[in-house]
Amino acid sequence: MSTTTSAPRRSPLGSKDRVKTAVAAAVGTSVENYDFVAFGTASALYFGAVFFPESDPLVGTLLAFATLAVGFVMRPLGGAVGGYLADRFGRKPVLVGAMIVMGGATVLIGLLPTYAQIGATAPVLLVIIRMIQGLAFGAEWGGAITMAYEHAPWHRRGMFAAIPQSGNPLGIALASGMFALSANLEGDWKWRTPFLLSAVLVVVALVVRSRLSESPEFQEAVATGKTEKNPFLATLRNDWRGILRVIALRVVESFAYYSTATYLLNYISERDPEVRPTALGAITAASILAIVVTFLAGSLTDRIGRRPIYIAGCIAAILFAFPMYLMANQGGRGMVIAVFIIGIGLIHAALTGTQGSLLTEQFRTATRTSGASLGYQLAAALGGFAPLIAAALVGAFGWPGASVLYLGAAVIGLVGILVTKETWPRAERERVGALVEAERRR
Repeated sequence: MSTTTSAPRRSPLGSKDRVKTAVAAAVGTSVENYDFVAFGTASALYFGAVFFPESDPLVGTLLAFATLAVGFVMRPLGGAVGGYLADRFGRKPVLVGAMIVMGGATVLIGLLPTYAQIGATAPVLLVIIRMIQGLAFGAEWGGAITMAYEHAPWHRRGMFAAIPQSGNPLGIALASGMFALSANLEGDWKWRTPFLLSAVLVVVALVVRSRLSESPEFQEAVATGKTEKNPFLATLRNDWRGILRVIALRVVESFAYYSTATYLLNYISERDPEVRPTALGAITAASILAIVVTFLAGSLTDRIGRRPIYIAGCIAAILFAFPMYLMANQGGRGMVIAVFIIGIGLIHAALTGTQGSLLTEQFRTATRTSGASLGYQLAAALGGFAPLIAAALVGAFGWPGASVLYLGAAVIGLVGILVTKETWPRAERERVGALVEAERRR
């Protein structure tokens, strides 16, 4: 255990940097999601033909989605390493380091030669860079969320933890919007431009994050000797149940997004290529709506608890599993827009808005980043295979196969939240509310 002299006093009103920290975490999270989601969008629209052109269209799509999934496989390793470093040495260094690695990998994708230029070496390089992306993205999330959570006022932690979560749809909106704009460019610039422009976003995020102060809760843990020498092993030994809960809770959200924004985008585009710009625009609009819904969901959890919102989101996903493809199959721009608005702007956003606080509160300070990151990224690794599995199921059984996959993930999420205790019950809300009032009167 770490040792030190005196512990700083933490105010129930949070640190003086609480707003700046939450916003900086959100800026970085939006850039990380831009980079990661850009790969998913390019996989759905371009990479099958650019990097796997000798395959037939279905096999090319499967190979592109398999390359997408490789990044998700690496995310648990990134989460384990990033969580260990954040719990051992501090949250801030991990946030800055992950941003540098992620940004560099994304720009390299934009510079990659294609299969037509260097043959089989091109997809090999793509897979390697995708692995690096996965490591960086896995390391980033836990540090961003814990920083916002631990700087926040105690009675508004749901809202503050939802701010970096709002960076997720912001990054998605930026990536989708950029691909919609670059669709009018010639040749490879259609997919290269969004990756290359990531460099500008990375520089902005690095400047913002470099000015953050360290988490006061982590500083207190260091001062009182309550850190762990090996937080990763301590988490596996003492908090494995929390990790399993996080996996179950995260699976529904991960599958809900990638089944919709990645696979459904590909499904609609192949059925009617002329609708592709509308679908990209719909994902962008849905993601903008999700920014607001994510924040509102997190804020609402501070008033009524975390579980009710998550239960509602899981039930909504269950009910939407088959209608989403029925709507997509009907065709028409209105139906395409509606399916993405419901799937991403409402259902997915309600889940992500609740996750910031709900998943973080499954663990104590000393192992918080390690536990939340590991469970979150293990579930993400499963979710990364959603487009690949959905494509295979549709090839075998038609569109109902993809609906059953979505439904199964939603059921897992519902079971997970039903067996998870409320982390912000009424008694605790009232107790903390009294502490906050007393602090305001000081």
